[in-house]
Amino acid sequence: MKLMVASDIHGSSYYCQRMLEAFHREKAGKLILLGDILYHGPRNDLPREYAPKEVIALLNPVKDRILCVRGNCDTEVDQMVLEFPLMADYAVIINGTNTIYATHGHKFGEDNPPPLQPGDILLNGHTHVPKCIPHPQYIYMNPGSVSIPKEGSPHSYMIIDGAEFSWKEIEGGKEYLSYHL
Repeated sequence: MKLMVASDIHGSSYYCQRMLEAFHREKAGKLILLGDILYHGPRNDLPREYAPKEVIALLNPVKDRILCVRGNCDTEVDQMVLEFPLMADYAVIINGTNTIYATHGHKFGEDNPPPLQPGDILLNGHTHVPKCIPHPQYIYMNPGSVSIPKEGSPHSYMIIDGAEFSWKEIEGGKEYLSYHL
């Protein structure tokens, strides 16, 4: 199944809408959200069209296609308005023969990974910087940020299609990074 991975919406209705347009354009089976859905956080500027209530209204209709993990800006009150599970610290996804450990990145990340086997993938958001870095024990991947990219990176998401991993710009879907297992 083709998967779309996105992170760090931070309450931007504008970029949430662009993300959902990309999700439908890509014809992905599931949307994996790596946290920080509604709140912008104390260290971030307000993203474009900051409107958490609109983000709620955009995401709830596709709740049956979302797999979400909790980010450091997500709280129990967010779970009261979002109709899909939000409070899990991680999700384990089996992709063929590879295991993907999906988490936001504030507890487990590239510098402090959970116990992983060679070939496993650690999939994080949190830093707002897209990355793909093979390590001896695992492969670290980050889709970047939907709404508040950092270090000059584009507003982006990731596609996982079997052994193919593609990083794409949220507006237009142009691929700018890829990795093959």
